[in-house]
Amino acid sequence: MQHYFVPLDRWTQEEVTITGDDVHHIVRVMRMNIDDEFYCNRPDGKVAFCKITAIQDDTVIAQILHWSETNVEMPANITIAQAFPKGDKLDLIMQKGTELGAASFLLFEGERSIVKWDQKKVDKKLQRYNKIVKEAAEQSHRSLLPTITVLSNFAELSQVTFDHKFVAYEETTRSMTSKRLQEVFKQIQPGERVLICIGPEGGFSEKEIDLLKQHEFQCIRLGPRILRTETAGLYALASLSYHLEETE
Repeated sequence: MQHYFVPLDRWTQEEVTITGDDVHHIVRVMRMNIDDEFYCNRPDGKVAFCKITAIQDDTVIAQILHWSETNVEMPANITIAQAFPKGDKLDLIMQKGTELGAASFLLFEGERSIVKWDQKKVDKKLQRYNKIVKEAAEQSHRSLLPTITVLSNFAELSQVTFDHKFVAYEETTRSMTSKRLQEVFKQIQPGERVLICIGPEGGFSEKEIDLLKQHEFQCIRLGPRILRTETAGLYALASLSYHLEETE
C-alpha cells in the first residue's frame, strides 16, 4: 500500500489535497483512480488511510477514512552525523539510513574530508537529498520524514545536545580496548535522543576526537573490522534497531 507525505496545510478534518510530483506518481505511475486507497502521512507522524474522491490535472483529493495506529518508528530518536563523503555515497547513506530508521541526518565537513561543499550549491544538494529521503520513507512506510541539516563547521557538531553522543573511531577498533557495542547500547532508553558520528574516508583526526571527547562524546567501535564511511552509519543503525526493537 502506497504512502505519501503531505504538508500540514493540505489537510482538513475530512480530506487531504495532494499536489506536485505525488500527483504524477498516483495518476501516471500507480494508475490509481476514484475510490482507490492509500496512506497519507502528516508531518507530525500521524498516518491516515485515505480514498481518492477527485482527480484534477494537478491535484488529487482524498477522503480520510480512518487513522492508523501502527507505529514503525524507532523507540529512540537516532541521528546520524555524516562527514561529506566522495561521489554519490550520500545517496546510499540517505536512502538506506532512512529505511533503517534514522530520525535525522547532520552533514559536516571533517578535517580529512576530500569533498568540500560549495555553499552556493547547498540548497540544490539538499533538495536532491530530501527527495531521496522522502521516497525512501514512503517505500519503507515510515511515519515520520527524516530531516537533513548541513552544519557550518566542525565546532558546531561538538556542541550539539543529545542524551547520548557516540563517535565511530577506527583507532578504537584497532586497539580493541572499548566496550562492545551491545554494552554501549544498553545505556539507551526509549524516547532518548542519540547521535552517532561517522567520519569521512580518511577518518577523524586526533584533534577532532579530542574536541568531541571534551564535549562528552563516547568513542565506539563498530565491530572488529574497519568499515567504509558509507557502511559505518548503516551498521550502527541496524545494530541499534536490533537492540531496541528485536531484543527484550
